[in-house]
Amino acid sequence: MSIDIKYKPGLPKTTQPIIIIGAGGIVADAHLPAYKIAGFTVHGIVNRTKERAQKLADRFGIEHVYDTLAEAVVSAPANTVYDLTIMPEQYIETLKQLPSGSAVLIQKPMGDDFEQAQAILDLCKERNFKAAVNFQLRYAPFVSAAKFLIDAGLIGELYDMEVRVTIKTPWEIFPHVIVHPRLEIQYHSIHYVDLIRSSLGNPISVLAKTLKHPAKNLSSSRSTILFDYGDTMHAVINTNHDHDFGSKHQESYIKWEGTKGAIVAKIGLLMDYPHGVPDVFEYCVVEEGKAPEWITAKLEGSWFPEAFIGTMANLMCYNEGSTDVLNTSVDDVIQTMAVVESAYQSSDIGGVKVK
Repeated sequence: MSIDIKYKPGLPKTTQPIIIIGAGGIVADAHLPAYKIAGFTVHGIVNRTKERAQKLADRFGIEHVYDTLAEAVVSAPANTVYDLTIMPEQYIETLKQLPSGSAVLIQKPMGDDFEQAQAILDLCKERNFKAAVNFQLRYAPFVSAAKFLIDAGLIGELYDMEVRVTIKTPWEIFPHVIVHPRLEIQYHSIHYVDLIRSSLGNPISVLAKTLKHPAKNLSSSRSTILFDYGDTMHAVINTNHDHDFGSKHQESYIKWEGTKGAIVAKIGLLMDYPHGVPDVFEYCVVEEGKAPEWITAKLEGSWFPEAFIGTMANLMCYNEGSTDVLNTSVDDVIQTMAVVESAYQSSDIGGVKVK
């Protein structure tokens, strides 16, 4: 059964200039390409190393490159949206320099731990920010398409959601991240934690174990996280970033199963990262009297860069008042951070000892 799937995000009705704070790889690979596709106006960029910002400005035609954040704020036009793309330990000092009431998109994660996330939330409330966190996987075309099918009731009652990632991740291309004491869940699986929690609601509890590789100097590179939603819903994340044995048995997918059908989305970005391979979106809607048939739907775009349109567009729509729902608001994402913190506590405590 072929279905006309609606999956593209709604765009703002007004022009809201963006000032980007930071000039790292994610800005070049995702933020700026996404904003170009969407037709958003990037007014300026500022970075501690101005040369990096200038290179991006030259490449993407950004008119203003600022020496300091203070200069950027003073020069900001009305209705500016601030896009923070820096490391979490810099969030609070940066947020304190922004005008009260600003619209702000904060790069994930929302702090390095739950305590820092709570401090960020408190500051955003104190300064009356319209603040969202850039959990853009929620807006990846294959996720939005799955949500459309599920919300329409086409696969029935959802009872199983699985994320499986078995790949070789080149952590070395993320020099500021690779040294983090909470590497795997905090900087990778957090995307899937946020996706499951935002899809299914807050779990009753979590069971988790995050692990090191015996021959690598990383804090963690493999994790299993099991979410407790009662007696019928099975939700699990399994990640292995150490599968350095060629592409034949690598995997990268999200699977949803319901009482009337199922969906499987291959996350092509993670295979042969950062080059990636094409995504594949398949669904099966069971029709009475017919054998199950899997349909492959062709979707435009991918996680990088198109999903980055969604988070920014939702913030802009909220800022202009065309929607009253800020999907990745700091108030919502603090709950993702709470689940992440619980996962680390579960990993530290361990399971029930065998008698």
